[in-house]
Amino acid sequence: MKRRDFIAGLGATVVLPSVVLAQQNGQSRRVDILVAEATEDDPYYERRITTIRDGLRDLGWIEGQNLQLFIHRVPPKAAEIRKHVDELLAGHPDVIVTSGGTTTAPLLQATNTVPVVFVAAVDPIGGGFVESLAHPGGNATGFMQFDYSLSAKWLEILKQAAPAVTRAGIIRDATVTSGIGQFAVIQSVARSLGIDVVPIGARDGQEIENGVAKIARSRNGGLIATIAAAVNGHRDKIIKLAAQLGLPAVYGNRIWVENGGLISYGPDLVESSRLAAGYVDRILKGERPADLPVQAPTKYELVINLKTAKALGLELPASLVGRADEVIE
Repeated sequence: MKRRDFIAGLGATVVLPSVVLAQQNGQSRRVDILVAEATEDDPYYERRITTIRDGLRDLGWIEGQNLQLFIHRVPPKAAEIRKHVDELLAGHPDVIVTSGGTTTAPLLQATNTVPVVFVAAVDPIGGGFVESLAHPGGNATGFMQFDYSLSAKWLEILKQAAPAVTRAGIIRDATVTSGIGQFAVIQSVARSLGIDVVPIGARDGQEIENGVAKIARSRNGGLIATIAAAVNGHRDKIIKLAAQLGLPAVYGNRIWVENGGLISYGPDLVESSRLAAGYVDRILKGERPADLPVQAPTKYELVINLKTAKALGLELPASLVGRADEVIE
């Protein structure tokens, strides 16, 4: 399976002297964006890609003039990602932007020289992407998706939304460091909240379906879908299962709630994408990823779907609804 979009061509006014010089010298820089998505044109990634493109244009990098921008969409499967990494590097990009840890890890295994900017890595130190947040030290830098402590908030919010919940299925990718870390943090607070947590693997749709069905057979069950490309790849199935089986669920990104999920709490990844464009600009002008600190999100969003709550027969606490950044009715 191979899908690649080659994007070129909107004109705008060039405003930065170094970019003007590049144009005058007939130079064109190449930036590749690598995302792992289960379906083409997934809005989870499309918003971020559009923000990066717009951010680069605002900084004077014009597609078809002084910039070549290549978008690589690959399934969230290790073999497919490795194949695309080899093809991508063969094009000799100046900078590569990755969606998160799933795409960053195989890329950094393949190159220690091409600059890499990750937009939403859960654990860049644990994943071996950087030496430290302040001093990345290698050819990669970028933006954390969240601190592990956020994972505990999902279970707290689930308990607030549905106080009767005593058993929660945690859908996570156990093949990556971030999946193990997120589950560990959730597990650490489970006892204090009176909830028994059960891991659900995300290797394929059937494993998810079996795990969710088992939770639904328990009394007072609930769900949490952690952040991972493998989990996001089954977003529609998970939302549908939660609705069919009457399970309150909490997710890590607003796109789940926009598509019918109950509650999400997570970072504003569009903002991280805008900042990532700034890092790409600085690297193209000569700065090194090793000297650009990894940044944590500064904005988190709580989004609630009251229509879904009603369908589940949940009367959400006014205190929880009142804290929401957005309520879908």
